[in-house]
Amino acid sequence: MNNSDLAIIILAAGKGTRMKSSLHKVLHPLGGRPMLHHLMDTLSPLNPTRKVIVAGAGKEQVEGSVGHMADIVVQEPQLGTGHAVQVTKDKLHDFKGDVLILYGDVPLITIDTMQKMIETRATSNAAVVVLGFTPEDAKAYGRLKVNENENLDAIIEYKDASEEERAITLCNSGIMLLSGAHMFGLLDALDNNNAAKEFYLTDVVEIANGKDLTCAVVEADEQEVMGINSRSELAEAEAVFQNSRRRYFMDEGVTLTDPSSVYFCHDTKIGRDVTIGPNVYFGPGSVIADNVTIHPFCHIEGASVGEGSSIGPFARLRPAAELGAGVKVGNFVEIKKAKIEDGAKVSHLSYIGDARVGKNANIGAGTITCNYDGYFKYHTDIGEGAFIGSNSALVAPVNIGDGAIVGAGSVITSVVDKDELAVARGRQKGLGGWAATFREKQQTKKNKKKQGS
Repeated sequence: MNNSDLAIIILAAGKGTRMKSSLHKVLHPLGGRPMLHHLMDTLSPLNPTRKVIVAGAGKEQVEGSVGHMADIVVQEPQLGTGHAVQVTKDKLHDFKGDVLILYGDVPLITIDTMQKMIETRATSNAAVVVLGFTPEDAKAYGRLKVNENENLDAIIEYKDASEEERAITLCNSGIMLLSGAHMFGLLDALDNNNAAKEFYLTDVVEIANGKDLTCAVVEADEQEVMGINSRSELAEAEAVFQNSRRRYFMDEGVTLTDPSSVYFCHDTKIGRDVTIGPNVYFGPGSVIADNVTIHPFCHIEGASVGEGSSIGPFARLRPAAELGAGVKVGNFVEIKKAKIEDGAKVSHLSYIGDARVGKNANIGAGTITCNYDGYFKYHTDIGEGAFIGSNSALVAPVNIGDGAIVGAGSVITSVVDKDELAVARGRQKGLGGWAATFREKQQTKKNKKKQGS
């Protein structure tokens, strides 16, 4: 879709005091990215020609986060939601298309709902389109009073509503679409004749109706319009996001044996016929190919896993871990910034960092690549078909040739040639009867100590 006549305003001037955080409220993460970015990414298919974010306290944080993705204007002092939209006049005074007004702390609205608001304004020629919802508990939300023609007569604040009006179940989300041709005319007519001395955006409905302009309503799911003002509400929104992603992946052919314990990021990509066990976490940048099995208690972030591979249990794939097809990564294995080629195995209790593990190589239990000297990182290269014995330390930079074997317990500090056996450990020495003599001697000492006490 291409909406050359669409502008977006995102209101993000609230202080977010209930978050009790030095981080701006709209920059708290949802699905692994700031909720403001989450919202902006959702609306991007609309291709708006202008995007304006209204900031207040913490403006520098917002500006630093979004960069050149939107214009930033400042609402200072903060005199209500109507005033927040009024301060965009310098950016939008000449704009005659549709203006969609969103909230940076309401990030779960869907592209379908936004598109429906745009379509409703076009088909009804409305000056104002308000997004409503019908919650399980209407609480103290403002009510949307709709007439027999299904147009919006009024937004009634709960405190001002009669008992009959409080019985209305359709509530105001605060999200609104205005016709650019009428927007600033409506906004200029706002007044602050109320107890708070603020300019309320909701008053544009009454003003528009007074001018015989049409006001329409679109209804969304309650979860789409969740506002996030506290840590507990952020956790509730995260649960909504996670449940949505779980349903999506299962619908796409992914098996989750315990869906509620698997956590996804906003950009997680998973192929078909993947099986994911309980308590698996996907951080940003995770890409999983088809027919992969991820066993319980794995942590995967910034990593790619090739087709038919098996991961875990209790494995950690860190950023820039790149696994080929048919790779086996077993329990308590950590891989970071390493390429594990097709068919290679790293089965037990190993750390592979800053390395290449060649095709069909086998890394024994307890192997580590010693990639850091306290100042710099170094690379380990393990050739195709190589076999690294258990409890080996590969001190980078070091190359292990194709088909080479490293004996168990070795500390490798120099090149191992192709098909070579390398053993780097002290020679075993046996002293016959020494153990029995030692035990007898120590037992005698222990008995004397007991007698003395």
